[in-house]
Amino acid sequence: MIAPDVINPSESFADMLEHAGHILPVALGLTLPVVAVGGLALYLLRNGRLATNLTVLVLIPVAAVVVGVLGVSGFMFNATLTTMLLVCVLVMVVTVPAALLLGRWLARRSVWEREARDRERAAEASRRELVAWISHDLRTPLAGIRAMAEALADGVVSEPAEVAGYAQRIGGETRRLSGMVDDLFELSRITAGALQLTLSEVPLRDVVSDAVAGQTSVAARKRVRLVANAEAWPVVLGSDPELARVVRNLVSNAIRHTPPDGTVAVQLGVDGSTAVLSIDDSCGGIPEQEIPRVFDVAFRGSSARTPAPSGDEPVGAGLGLAIAKGLVEAHRGRITAHNHGPGCRFEVRLPLAV
Repeated sequence: MIAPDVINPSESFADMLEHAGHILPVALGLTLPVVAVGGLALYLLRNGRLATNLTVLVLIPVAAVVVGVLGVSGFMFNATLTTMLLVCVLVMVVTVPAALLLGRWLARRSVWEREARDRERAAEASRRELVAWISHDLRTPLAGIRAMAEALADGVVSEPAEVAGYAQRIGGETRRLSGMVDDLFELSRITAGALQLTLSEVPLRDVVSDAVAGQTSVAARKRVRLVANAEAWPVVLGSDPELARVVRNLVSNAIRHTPPDGTVAVQLGVDGSTAVLSIDDSCGGIPEQEIPRVFDVAFRGSSARTPAPSGDEPVGAGLGLAIAKGLVEAHRGRITAHNHGPGCRFEVRLPLAV
């Protein structure tokens, strides 16, 4: 090996170039294998963790410098070589932890950005699906209202009983449209994060009782048995109108998908520091692959669930469960669905008021 000479301040520039010319080939011959080994290590770790790759990337030039300096010096340690090696060690002590931290931060950021893109694509797909469903569902009642209004205006219907029937049907379609618009407005507030809740202590007994009473006539028309019982009457911290809408949406959904002579059971209880509300129906069950999607906007599922009959109880726009989920989560609660007995069970868990 070529031992480095002590640098002479009076050495001419030409002599310095000549001296460097002797050292450079040796240094390159020693460092290139180190760089090649480092490149091979990076290739083998290409599918590994980002922090590991960055650490190897930092160690490659440091190791190449150390090997090059030791090789050129012929392992003849002096003050200059010792100082240079000490500097290399300090560089490793600082850069390796920094590379680990930077790698972990970049990995987390990459995962976050990928998840954000996935959420954005899913939200865009949901919006397109929602527009398609709502366009169809709005068009149907509007076409009926237009046809009945034209029949009344043209005198096609003139008998008082028929006129009254047409007016009643127009009123029903109008209420249906109004409900869909209300659902869209509520859903837009939830998805935009503009939902503001006025929290107070809410007895779930009153909320459940009112919702069941309001759906009794609907259940009777479908010949569905609607029952409610409670192991306890918990009090939660929430907003009465929004909680009432959650219960109403879930009970209405259960009635809609329960065939005649079926049963919808509403149960209320307490589990530790959590109020538990469950609604069981007799829908025949939900396909397992569809359960994760039941709370998606505009999702209506397959024909495995009993479809609602046409007439007074048309299939909704697929917003009720999505709204219920958004409202429950706004109360820091959790809503789940799973098959249970002859149908499925929707379960809401809300924190009790302290």
